[in-house]
Amino acid sequence: MTEYGRGRGPEPWHPEDPLYGDNGWTGHEAQQAQMPYAGGPQQQYPQEPQYPHDPQYQQQYQDPQYQQQYGQQGQYPDQQQGYAPQQPHQAHQQLYQQPVYDGQGQGWDTGQVQAQSQVQAQAQYAAVPQADPYLGADPYAQQPVGGYPGEAPDLYGTPEAYPPPQPPGRRHLVTEPEPEPELSAEPDDEDAEALPGEDDGPETPGGGGRRGRSKDKKPKRRNGAACLIAAVVIIGVLGGGGYYGLDYIKSKFSTGEDYAGEGEGSVTIDIPKGTGMGEMGRILKAHGVVKSADAFVAAAKANPKGGAIQAGSYTMKQHMSGKAAVDLMVGGAGVNALDVIPGWKTSQVYKAIDERLKLKEGTTKDVATKEAKNLGLPDWAANKDLKDPLEGFLYPARYDLSKDATPQSMLKQMVAKSNEAYESADVKGQASKLGLSSPLQLITVASLVQAEGKYQHDFDKISRVVYNRLKPGNTETYGLLDFDSTVNYMRGQSTLDVGSVNDLRKLDDPYNTYKIKGLPPGPIGSPGPDALKSAINPATGPWYYFVSVNENETLFAVTNEEHNRNRQKYEEERKKEGQ
Repeated sequence: MTEYGRGRGPEPWHPEDPLYGDNGWTGHEAQQAQMPYAGGPQQQYPQEPQYPHDPQYQQQYQDPQYQQQYGQQGQYPDQQQGYAPQQPHQAHQQLYQQPVYDGQGQGWDTGQVQAQSQVQAQAQYAAVPQADPYLGADPYAQQPVGGYPGEAPDLYGTPEAYPPPQPPGRRHLVTEPEPEPELSAEPDDEDAEALPGEDDGPETPGGGGRRGRSKDKKPKRRNGAACLIAAVVIIGVLGGGGYYGLDYIKSKFSTGEDYAGEGEGSVTIDIPKGTGMGEMGRILKAHGVVKSADAFVAAAKANPKGGAIQAGSYTMKQHMSGKAAVDLMVGGAGVNALDVIPGWKTSQVYKAIDERLKLKEGTTKDVATKEAKNLGLPDWAANKDLKDPLEGFLYPARYDLSKDATPQSMLKQMVAKSNEAYESADVKGQASKLGLSSPLQLITVASLVQAEGKYQHDFDKISRVVYNRLKPGNTETYGLLDFDSTVNYMRGQSTLDVGSVNDLRKLDDPYNTYKIKGLPPGPIGSPGPDALKSAINPATGPWYYFVSVNENETLFAVTNEEHNRNRQKYEEERKKEGQ
């Protein structure tokens, strides 16, 4: 089938065919052709592979752009860039002198056309008269050649234009990409010092951007020192991660080296506040108590109470197993500290300090008497009738006994602790709300609740009893507290048998609540946080009396008659217990 034929035979397209005028490979729009010979039959031309009689092919070989496109590739050595338009007959003769494209992508054949084809062409054109009847019908005869500037627009000269059309033989021709030049293994001397990441130079045409290289230039070699630094960094990261990973695994699954047994000798260890379990183990190891911190940490994790180990001073042995060390610290036997119990009086605290510091009995009491004003008591704690100005200000807590501990340092810690607790509870504001004259009276109420309340679950009701008895208009106690605890404090004793009420009302002492209305001059002990809370927030009720029958039962009464019945139950319970 011919390129522009409509069938398989040699007959070309008829001008009246609807599809006549299809664009040729030149890309120019075909015009409606006229009959070549008015009223005469069409002349049949033998079809050639290169279609020499197609007007579009005649124009294509006269197109200066096409000549320039292939002329620059060395295919048209004898052709000039500009020339005068040729006559149609001359163009047909020149057609067989032009290079012929072979259709295989190898360029145009510049040799002579076969002799037989030349003879046939000359015979065909010999009968053509001098005046070519196609001249008026050639759609391209009136178009300028465009060999000179300004005569015809260049349809492919703008950047946004499509590329020039290709001849039929070169359509859909896939050319193999040129292989990239292989990089030489030998580095260039002048590029040997190039740093990693350095630009390869400005972009050059055909160089592929920054990665493109000219053929005569060898690739750059990365600096050896930079590679060494990168290797060192990678090794350091891997090594550090491996070290910490191994340490984590050991801390999770390894018990570490350990001693056996309960140890020997004696050593005092101080554990600062905020010390973690691992740091505790390292401190014990440094003093020879345990063989490794890991053994101590593993034993602490295995002990249900291991997490409750507190900071402080401990008296321990050397060469102890991790388990023995943890058991000693959890049990409190090795704690070198002083625990002040809620409800303790100052006399009890003084004695405990002397014993723990191995001082002569009475040493701490003498220091307290002489240094009371220098221990940090608040201004509102003063009262001329106080038996001991520190009473109620030696706050119940655990206090470390370090190697350099003294009675004065211990008392200062306790006073500071009480000031912190009372300030946190806002004793000044709460005392005013409760109708008390000073914060000291609120601390006194808390100390009475602590002393009178045998069990913590009774503190709120006992606090209410105190405030009810303090009411001046009450007709049950007439403003008297009538507490045995104040008599015991006055006497410096602790007993349930304080004597008859008639005898107690004869005792003249500001702490004798059987005779003096209202509160005693100051606290009668060290109230704990629970008692202080109940003193600030008493329960609501009309009670004036109470008696604790046993641990699970405390009886409260509104009248004295009801209270006497409750006391009988109390006496019966004591008889059962053999008291």
